[in-house]
Amino acid sequence: MPRFACNEDLRRAARRRVPKMFYDYVDGGSWTESTYRANAGDLADIKLRQRVARDVSTRTAKGRMVGQDVRMPVAMAPTGLTGMFWPNGEVHAMRACEEFGVPYCLSTVSIASLEEVAQHATSPFWFQLYVIRDRDFIERLLQRCEAVGIDTIVLTLDLQMVGQRNKDIHNGLSSPPAPTLRNLLNLATKPQWCWDMMRHRQVQFGNIHGHVADVGSSKTLAKWTDSQFDPTLNWDDVKYFRDRWKGKLILKGIIDPEDTELACQTGCDAIVVSNHGGRQLDGAASTIHALPSVVEAAKARTEILIDGGFTSGQDVFKGLAYGASGVMMGRSMLYGLGAAKQAGVVKALDLIKHELETTMGLCGVNRIEEIGRHNILAVA
Repeated sequence: MPRFACNEDLRRAARRRVPKMFYDYVDGGSWTESTYRANAGDLADIKLRQRVARDVSTRTAKGRMVGQDVRMPVAMAPTGLTGMFWPNGEVHAMRACEEFGVPYCLSTVSIASLEEVAQHATSPFWFQLYVIRDRDFIERLLQRCEAVGIDTIVLTLDLQMVGQRNKDIHNGLSSPPAPTLRNLLNLATKPQWCWDMMRHRQVQFGNIHGHVADVGSSKTLAKWTDSQFDPTLNWDDVKYFRDRWKGKLILKGIIDPEDTELACQTGCDAIVVSNHGGRQLDGAASTIHALPSVVEAAKARTEILIDGGFTSGQDVFKGLAYGASGVMMGRSMLYGLGAAKQAGVVKALDLIKHELETTMGLCGVNRIEEIGRHNILAVA
């Protein structure tokens, strides 16, 4: 392992190894990417209140997320196409999260199927569910989740249609990459990735391929996926899923106080303040900007998680200070995966934990529960 000092080091290493179309799929947003940039920019603008001469010798990042003991209040967010960052990437990422002691969430549009990931798991992981038009497929998918022991569904609400992601259009994103001159020239600069993928040969969406009629090649599969996101999704559907799913239900994609009220009325176990990493509505509020109003609207009726722009332990500290009980991080974990497989994800988590506990100490905090708005420096 090289001397990775921060998540930025992992990002640069992943960029060198992973083909451009898959790197850009992760490291990009919709349209002008203004919301994508605002997520990180607004976090960076928050100033912390430094405290001194306080005994911080017993500090620990341990906490709880959605009823689960965690080594730090961070979970890996669901990320599509993880298996194109590294062969069998979902399994490696899940194992890293298990090893470290934080929740892992598998995406509906993962390369490895939920059954494949479950074969390598020693404890239940979370599953992120997209609502699509084919509700029979959704019902079968939930049954498959139950069969492998998944206990938490993360229902994504902000993808009723796909936002315009210009980088993906320019790159002609597909799995596997289309054999265009542009792609072939880029792949020629990634020999190790090509060798690893040729040996693995798994490039289909594992949760969908073989489970839906008339979906064969990767081209028809991608077209089916793009056409299946359901614009009719509404709160009655959410209530149905709450009644249907007997495990924990997390609603992801909430940034508005009115939507927070509606989400709380469903009896969900948690909500995720999320704008899909800036990949959906360009011009939407950053998640850290939206968080205080969501916390206020929730009135402690449900647990509040957040994602979007979080790349360090100091970012996690800021999210907790503004009222979240945990942070979901996707890009940071994928940078680690792309840089160094399972060990890279563990390294990313180690870096985040070290940064979080260091920030706690410099702010005079020993326990996660002690973090609050009093740790934020009010700037005139």
